[in-house]
Amino acid sequence: MNIKLLAIGRTDDKQLQQLIDLYVKRLSHYVKFTLEIIPDLKNTKNLSESQQKEKEGELILKKLAPTDVLVLLDENGKQFSSVDFSNYLQKRMNAGIKTLVFVIGGPYGFSENVYAKAQGKVSLSKMTFSHQMVRLFVVEQIYRAFTILRNEPYHHR
Repeated sequence: MNIKLLAIGRTDDKQLQQLIDLYVKRLSHYVKFTLEIIPDLKNTKNLSESQQKEKEGELILKKLAPTDVLVLLDENGKQFSSVDFSNYLQKRMNAGIKTLVFVIGGPYGFSENVYAKAQGKVSLSKMTFSHQMVRLFVVEQIYRAFTILRNEPYHHR
């Protein structure tokens, strides 16, 4: 299985980007993982929230192959413990999914078209985090999940 993380907008913080890169590199030992950045929209001052969500949604949907399984990182999604999340990934791998795509939306969330295409929603927390921090948390949790599945000492129970 391949795992892809799609995110809207660049990470401006170099230290945060270094940490993201570290976990992306670590993940390469377990799974084919890619982090793809969809550039921020231009001239958003002239767009309503719904127009911005629609335009970002179009960009997200263009990045998907017909066989991709789309999972949104959404505040209303299912919350997992790290062990439960590793089991969730294992079930997805066992199901023969070719590519599992996690998406971090823009500042206003996702368009209705993206929600309609999604086959799941995951919430990292009830708290709100910056989109840049969420990237790090997601990549680290995917890495942690693989270390749990391999009974490696990274995660302490």
